[in-house]
Formats: sequence, C-alpha cells, structure tokens
Amino acid sequence: MTDNGPAVIVAARRTPITVRGGGLSHLGAEQLAGPVVRECVTDAESATGQRAQVADVVLGNCMGPGGNIGRISALAAGLDSSVPGMSIDRQCGSGLSAIITAGEAIRAGDHRMRIAGGVESASTAPLRLIAGAPYTRAPFAPTGFPDPEMGPAAEALAQMFGISRAHQDDYARRSHQRALAAQRRQIFDAEIVSVDGVANDDGPRENVSRLLSRFVPLFADASGHADGTVTAGNSCRICDGAAAVAMVPRSARQGAPGLALVAASTIGCDPALPGIGPVAAVRRALHDANVSLSQISAIEIVEAFSAQTLAVLQSLDLADRHRVDPRVCADGGALALGHPWGASGAVSVVRLFSRLVRQDAPAGTLGLATAAIGGGMGVAAIFEVVR
Repeated sequence: MTDNGPAVIVAARRTPITVRGGGLSHLGAEQLAGPVVRECVTDAESATGQRAQVADVVLGNCMGPGGNIGRISALAAGLDSSVPGMSIDRQCGSGLSAIITAGEAIRAGDHRMRIAGGVESASTAPLRLIAGAPYTRAPFAPTGFPDPEMGPAAEALAQMFGISRAHQDDYARRSHQRALAAQRRQIFDAEIVSVDGVANDDGPRENVSRLLSRFVPLFADASGHADGTVTAGNSCRICDGAAAVAMVPRSARQGAPGLALVAASTIGCDPALPGIGPVAAVRRALHDANVSLSQISAIEIVEAFSAQTLAVLQSLDLADRHRVDPRVCADGGALALGHPWGASGAVSVVRLFSRLVRQDAPAGTLGLATAAIGGGMGVAAIFEVVR
C-alpha cells in the first residue's frame, strides 16, 4: 500500500440527540446508527459523483448491546453483506477515536470509503453483572488505581482550578443560549437525520438560564462537605444518539469539499483526574500538525461538565473567569445538546463539518475536536477544510 495522504470527510450526519427515556428511547443502537450510516453513504455518493465502495463501518460505543455494533449497523443501513464492521470502546472518546482509526486506514493506502462515528442508546443499554451483582459501569482502572466517577472527578477539577459554581453555571447558560440560537437559525437542520419521526434535539431549553441557581450540589467538595459546585444544571444529560462521517482518500473526493484529517493524538493522564486529558492530547496534535492554537478557527470539546470543560479551556488559555473563546462550541455543546457517550466525539466532528464546510469556510481553515475519556485519557484531532 502507498500513503494516500490525509483522509477527507466528505459527508457528516447525526441523529437528533434526545434524553435517556425520551423521544428515541424505544430504538436500539443499530436503529439509531443505521439511518445515519445510510445517509452518509448517500451524501458521499452525491458529493463525489461516484458509487461508494465501502471498506468498513467503524463505530464507537460504550454501553452495549455488544455483538459488534459496527457490523450490525452496516447491515441495518442496508449496505451489502460484504461490508464488515468494527466497534471501538474508548468511552467518551469512542466516536472520535473511530474516525481517527478509519482515517489512519485510508492514509495507510486503502482507497475505499469508510464510514466512522459512534452510537449510544443509553435507554436500551443492557443490565450488566459482576459476580451476579448489577453494576452501572465497568472499572476504568485496575484495583489499586484511582477510579472516580466522572461527576466527583469534575468536582475535584473545580476545586483544583478554583472554578466557582457561578462560573460553571455561566458556562452552562452559554451552551444553552448558543444551541437555542442555532436551532432558531436552523443551523442543525442540514446535519440531522430524522429518525422515526424525531427531527430535533430536545436538550436546549429556554428555562434553563433562570433555573440554574436552583439546582443543588451533587457531590461533596474536597473537604468532604456536601457543598460542592457541580449540579445537574451544569452537567450534561445522558442521552441517546448516533453520528457518523464518510471518509475517502484525498484523491477520491472528486472535488467534493470536506475536512482532511491532518493530525490526531490520544494520550493518557492521571486516572484520578480524567477530565483534564484533552489538554495533553490537544497540545500533541497541534505539535504534530505544526500549527498553533491561534491558527484554529473552530473548536469542539465534549462538554461533559462545566467544571471539567473549563479546567481544560483554562489550561489551554481558551477561557478564564471573565471570558470563553468564541471559537469554542459556537453553537452550544453537550451541556445543551446532551451526551450520548459513544457518539459524542463523532457529534463534535459533525459539528465541525457544519461550522466549516457547510458554512463555506475557505480552504485551509482549521478545526479541532477533543474529548476527555474515563480512566484518564484525552483524544484530539485537527482537521483542515479542502475545496
């Protein structure tokens, strides 16, 4: 095989994102992913003017149902039975990791299209057992290592970085306000695939801004007192959804505009502070791409918690107590839209595609997607607009 150069995303779609138990709760993971995979293939064929020869469907997923959701979704999408599938579990980074994995295969020399992304049906995730007892999540670290739940880990970051409750609430308010504005401008319409009659995200809410101060702290602070700063209002909602992209070699895009994957990085960090993982991953991706953060025009970070997001943004000089860089989640993020774990990293890339390709950013414009990962990791990828 020969180096194809950077893989190019020529199509990017997602389902609506709905809260666990909400509008998509009756659908299994393959019923969410199948329509998105199918629509990506259709869009890619239209963009390139060529019939797609799909080499693989690579999907991230965290909570089941198992059985290789990549393959199951390929079949559910109506793709030929010769198209294989692969599933990736890198927790909240799964969808972005799937896209990076597909891009690496193309760069290594495969000239065929790949569909990559992620899916999560939190509503239909199976009950799981250890030694006959049910558990809500698998361990992210072995015995003897710190393995905090993500909420308390976000509270720890808030204490470490001095991020106040007011600052967290302000960031959550920003996410909702920007997502509501994007809905009003119909920004999301071109990226959403209607599934079983559901066509809109249910997360952005007009009343959140006035309710934020009423939410009670969920976790104790560092001293053990039950007066922490992380609340349900400044945390993401657990959701159902799927997102995917179609990737081809640069030589096969036939003039179709898209996003070229120019650099990516996945790096481990202290498992006691998993939310800070994106910092090292972003810095490494920037180094590998030989660009500075000032050259990035659009940034998408999976907003699991305001505290965690702000700790990362402050570390990268993208936020302080008085400002958030306007390049960050310009149309809102997971705090407003919701967090379908295995899909969220791919949702970030779909958002970059809309912000840069669909909104006619010039060739050479750069975008960044990043996510924190349970167990102490971060993943980041840099994309460049091609036309």
